[in-house]
Amino acid sequence: MIRYLKDGIDADTKLKTDGKVREIVENIIADIEERGDAAVSEYSNKFDDWAPRDFRLSKAEIQACYDDVPQTAQDDIRFAQQQVRNFAEIQRDSMKDVEVETLSGVTLGHKHIPVNAVGCYVPGGKYPLIASAHMSVVTAKVAGVKRVVATAPPFNGRPHPAIVVAMDMAGADEIYCVGGVQGVAMMAIGTDSIAPVDVIVGPGNAFVAEAKRQLFGRVGIDLFAGPTETLIIADESVDGEICAADLLGQAEHGPNSPAVLLTNSEKLARETMKEVERQLTILPTADVAGVAWADYGQVIVCDSYEEMVEKADDLASEHVQVMTKDPDYFLENMTNFGALFLGEQTNVSYGDKVIGTNHTLPTNKAARYTGGLWVGKFLKTCTYQRITEEASVVVGEYCSRLCALEGFAGHKEQADIRLRRYAGKND
Repeated sequence: MIRYLKDGIDADTKLKTDGKVREIVENIIADIEERGDAAVSEYSNKFDDWAPRDFRLSKAEIQACYDDVPQTAQDDIRFAQQQVRNFAEIQRDSMKDVEVETLSGVTLGHKHIPVNAVGCYVPGGKYPLIASAHMSVVTAKVAGVKRVVATAPPFNGRPHPAIVVAMDMAGADEIYCVGGVQGVAMMAIGTDSIAPVDVIVGPGNAFVAEAKRQLFGRVGIDLFAGPTETLIIADESVDGEICAADLLGQAEHGPNSPAVLLTNSEKLARETMKEVERQLTILPTADVAGVAWADYGQVIVCDSYEEMVEKADDLASEHVQVMTKDPDYFLENMTNFGALFLGEQTNVSYGDKVIGTNHTLPTNKAARYTGGLWVGKFLKTCTYQRITEEASVVVGEYCSRLCALEGFAGHKEQADIRLRRYAGKND
């Protein structure tokens, strides 16, 4: 039986779209469509107090950012990007073009073709998410995207040096300093100073997420991202201290970030709740994490691993940290998750920052139907076919009859003209 020792805000409440956010975003996008760069500059000045003559950074401005970033930090960024690149290359190598003769004379195939241009949004509000540059720009480049545009909002009145360095190291072809809806819309719509892209990727706040939702269709997107979610699956093999640390480590993302403990040990559940309160007294980001825990934190006790899997799949969480005697049981049986972190030795922070898997992941139960950002998101799998005259007669006879069954006379004629031309030709 599933029991809640602590419950949070109802899931339906979390999924409701803020009507005011929707309206604001609609107006900004419409204005940028109409006025282009002037509107981008106006909104950047309004929201970020930032209106340079040119939002695109010059080579000199990029170099100045390198000069401001210590060599140790540059080395750390380089290491993290190499891990992301290594795994993205393995993923790309797993995606093979195919060509096969399916019937005598009928050849079918598909090719994985990179999109031509991608826009990567890197958040930089409360926290400058440097790692988002690795996850988006590096992965797009491994996919073979020719033109990668990257933008991030200003931080403390200037481009954030480490974000710019990370974008440049990752291989961004164009780097801009403009944030929010105006940054996303600028890349998607295009203005006099920037050509539009084909796909927009990257996390952001509620306004950025809503902008991506409204622009989807005009451009592709990675996924609809909401607040960061974490689910800890644990049993008596671990203690409350580590569970609390992993819950609060993700709750600090924002005051509406759900953090959930799912366990078959009521003792561990109560120990973790007590430990969360203790750690909140010393955690520097407790002002954010504490609100998230109070409003969105949950502690759920189950009777068995099977029941834990059932509940975990229902939650379909973005991040799932498994700390049990048999973590592989959850790898083998769970179906709905953004990313799994198996064993107490790893944690979500590794995935967020450095280990190599992508940190742009599905939220709001989207893990029921999609995975996260990966090299395949930047590739179009496009099919082709070729056929001999003899095979055209064989396939054409079936096609003609099937078209007649559906009443498509024009379609039928496409088959029939080939039957008239090729039937008996090679006898």
